[in-house]
Amino acid sequence: MLNDIKEIQISEAMFDTDNFPVITSTTLLKEAIEEMTKYNIGVACIVDKKNLLGVLTDGDLRRLLLAHQKPFPALFNDDVSTYMTKKPTVIENSSSIHEALNLINKKKIWDLPVVKDKELIGLVNLHTLVKYINKK
Repeated sequence: MLNDIKEIQISEAMFDTDNFPVITSTTLLKEAIEEMTKYNIGVACIVDKKNLLGVLTDGDLRRLLLAHQKPFPALFNDDVSTYMTKKPTVIENSSSIHEALNLINKKKIWDLPVVKDKELIGLVNLHTLVKYINKK
């Protein structure tokens, strides 16, 4: 079973960009949180046109709340670019599910943007990968 996933490309198990939050760097933090809630996923990908600039995760939000002594309404009105992870871990679309699982495990992350060159084309997370493998 695990040998099979070495041959399955990540593009077979990823969300396309219509199925998770994709926002711009000028999106307000409050709007980013609303998008994450709408899609019921703990990450939003920040793009310029289609190129990935960064990500904002639930973990980023927790760290933000603990580190800043700013009132919530003031935080909510900041651009998401202020708090996003600017060099997120990504995986190329030509990679395998096996490579994605190894990267997620190594980096101890849940979500992994899928790129072709620098263009965001999808997203995988640990749950979708496990669900996909269980179907096989």
